[in-house]
Amino acid sequence: MVRIRFQREGKPGQAHYRLVAVDRAAKRDGRPVETLGFYNPRLEKDKLNINEPRVKYWHSQGAVPSETVKNLLVESGAWKRITT
Repeated sequence: MVRIRFQREGKPGQAHYRLVAVDRAAKRDGRPVETLGFYNPRLEKDKLNINEPRVKYWHSQGAVPSETVKNLLVESGAWKRITT
């Protein structure tokens, strides 16, 4: 089963994340199947940058987003576009 989740990067205290499609059994920093976007919570603008067509593709293939990813997609309005 494939999950859509964040992969942590950056120095301690300066985290930023990649939005990735990854096998459910993989480790947190394991090799992703595909990188789908980026999230940097420290920025004022453009915190979330996603490739919506690829997220929509993985969702149609049965990939399930983590709770955190889903909450951010709903907040940005992208979840509605992806699920329709």
